[in-house]
Amino acid sequence: MLKAELRKKYTQKRKALSSDEAFLLSEKIFENFIDHFNPQEGEKVHVFIPIPARKEIDTQIFIQYFLAKNIRVYVPKIVGDRLISIEIFENTVFETNSWGISEPVSNEDSGENNFQYVITPLLYCDKNGNRVGYGKGFYDGLFQHISAYTKKIGVNYFDPDEYVDDVWENDLPVDYLITPTEVLSFLIGGE
Repeated sequence: MLKAELRKKYTQKRKALSSDEAFLLSEKIFENFIDHFNPQEGEKVHVFIPIPARKEIDTQIFIQYFLAKNIRVYVPKIVGDRLISIEIFENTVFETNSWGISEPVSNEDSGENNFQYVITPLLYCDKNGNRVGYGKGFYDGLFQHISAYTKKIGVNYFDPDEYVDDVWENDLPVDYLITPTEVLSFLIGGE
């Protein structure tokens, strides 16, 4: 299917989830992440902050866990036409931007690009790791500037049933997809 069709289909599927269903599925995705990757104290994780109105995966569960375990947490912020990474702490002050996304008040880019994990928002991901997001390309830009050793991880409520037919050469896939039921690796040779 084309990205536009997949974007429409999976936006509707997500909207059909109740808030309770979305939270329970988010918890299962979180548990699969912890079971599979087992992040350690001092590691660096870049994780998006969910947009509640779009019923995105509740990554606040991830963020609370990371902060409690002394895992360094970085979140995205859109400044101008690019995505920067800001390290957050228990006392970080947030505000809601014009897209309804909670972001740190600070515009200070950490300059960090050596993350162990980048937990990536998406509407859909196929069996090759090809992502369908909101179409702005912010994560493709981020992926171009991070370490080759960083694990790029998509999280989604839904299994990859269709293929993305209109993948462009600048589209960068994720390395893993975590759903409520499984962790899929798209790396050659598995891990």
